[in-house]
Parts: sequence; structure tokens; C-alpha cells
Amino acid sequence: MVGLQSYTFMAIAMAGILGNSLGGIILSRAHPRIVLVIFTSLLLVQLAISFATREDSLGLSHTMDHDPPKKSVLDSIRLQFSDLLAALNDNNISRPLVWVIASISVVPILSGTIFCYQTQFLNLDPSIIGMSRVTGQMVLLSLIVLYDRFWKRISMRKLIGMVQILYASSLLLDLILVKQVNLKVGIPNDVFALCFASLAETIATFKTMPFSVLIASLCPAGCEASLIPFLASALCLSSIVSGFFGIGLASLLGITSGNYISLPLGSLLQCLAALVPLGWINNLPPSGPIVEQDRSMGGSKRCGRIQRADKVVLNFHLP
Repeated sequence: MVGLQSYTFMAIAMAGILGNSLGGIILSRAHPRIVLVIFTSLLLVQLAISFATREDSLGLSHTMDHDPPKKSVLDSIRLQFSDLLAALNDNNISRPLVWVIASISVVPILSGTIFCYQTQFLNLDPSIIGMSRVTGQMVLLSLIVLYDRFWKRISMRKLIGMVQILYASSLLLDLILVKQVNLKVGIPNDVFALCFASLAETIATFKTMPFSVLIASLCPAGCEASLIPFLASALCLSSIVSGFFGIGLASLLGITSGNYISLPLGSLLQCLAALVPLGWINNLPPSGPIVEQDRSMGGSKRCGRIQRADKVVLNFHLP
């Protein structure tokens, strides 16, 4: 389960590289409506395949009895919810989970404002911004490989602390572009945007991967279907909250499509907000998961009954 998280992020990064590259090529040769129809059709095909695929055909091992008693949908939902609450009652799970959600939520994201500034004020081709996503996905893939090969054994607090500082620093790249510092050192705006426009987003995405690995390693056997989707939903919600804060900050600073005077201040405030979560980084475990020990947790009767071969433990105790 733990190794699967890294490979999943690698697959997402490679899919991002392929998808953004194909999207840029198709968009340059076809009308945007045609592109929308093509990608919508692909999603519908994927949805149809998902509905048509039987779970038994995946060769997954059964964690329950071979002939489990039939339960109603309401009973199944109630059981999954009780398992989720049992998992969240463990501080080893809840405290890192709260930290990563809060660390995303407190940063007001001005990505939409920056995009308008790049395309309307600097007159950059939107395809440049799109291709910067390809660059970002390539960087993300490289970071994931490095994490999987070398960084897994680094202290969780140390790794996330460094990543958070790097993320805060990457937010200042918008300030460099707004102040046109890049031109002073001989880097054109389109080249700078192509290389760095998606760097902050890439680092923010990478930051969630160690938490996915951590939660997967701590998740009680049988509770994965409750806890892992909850983590994904919480991360999406925190991104939405961050976007709302960004809209509020832009409105408060008076940043509009014709007035970007306060945009440097907004970028600086983003950076400072990204440093705030370091104040409660002690909620993160001092070390990462070590493979090959027990990871069972009390609380949920269903979780306690189930044993799995791929067990892990964490050699830490949160303060």
C-alpha cells in the first residue's frame, strides 16, 4: 500500500505530461469546442469502462469472509463512517491530516489573477502557460522519483519543512515576473513563464504525496475505502478554501483586470502565509514509516478483525 502511493503519483505526473502535451497540440490545430468534445468523450469512455469492470476481475484479495452477510446500503454507509471516525480518533492520523489541510487552506492562491496578468498585461500566449504545465509535471515526476529512491527515510518534519519553505519561495517567482526582474537578467517573459509559471503548483502537489504515503501506512486494515477518499476530499476542499481566500485577497487589495499595482504585495502576502504552517509543524511525526511491522489500530471492530500481509509501523510518538 505504501509503495503504491508513489507509483500512483508517478502515473498521474506522466498522464499530466501526456495530457497537457496533447492538449496543446490539439488546441493549436482545432477549435476549443472540438477539444472540449474530444476530452469529454474520453472521460465518458473512461467512466463507461469503470462501470463495466467487475471488481472480481481485478484479482483483489478479499479481506472479509468469503460469504459475508448481506447488508443494506445504509448499514454499509454507517459501518464505513464508524470506521472513518475510529481512524480519525488516532492522533497519529488526525494531526498530520489537519496540518496538511490547514497548510493548504491558509495560503490565498492568486493563480487566476496571475494568469490574467500574464495574458492580458504581458500579452503572453496562453499556450505558453499551458506548456508550462508540462514543465511542471516533468519536475513533479522527477521529485517523486527522488522521493521514492532517496527521500523516504528523511524525517517527515524535516522533509515537509524544507518543501514548505521551497513552496513559499516559489510563490515569490510571481513577484519576480510582476517586477520584471527577469528582464533585467536577460530572461524573456515567455521563457520565464514556461519554466517557472507552474513551479509553485508542482511543489504544492508534491507536498501532499508524503502525507498520502503516511496515511496509507497508518490506515487500519480494512479502512482504506473510508480514510483514503476522505484525505482526497479534504485536500480538494482545502484547495477550494485557498481559492476563495485568494479571491478575497485580490478584492481587498483592489486588484482588477486593469489594475495590477497591488499584485506584488499580494504575492508577498502569499509567501508569508505559506510560512505560517511551519509554526505548528510539531504536529508532524519526527520520522517516517518503517516497513515490515504491525500497523493495526484499535477502535473499529471491523478494522481490528482484519489482518493483512503488507503491514507497517511508525517508529515515532507524536508529542
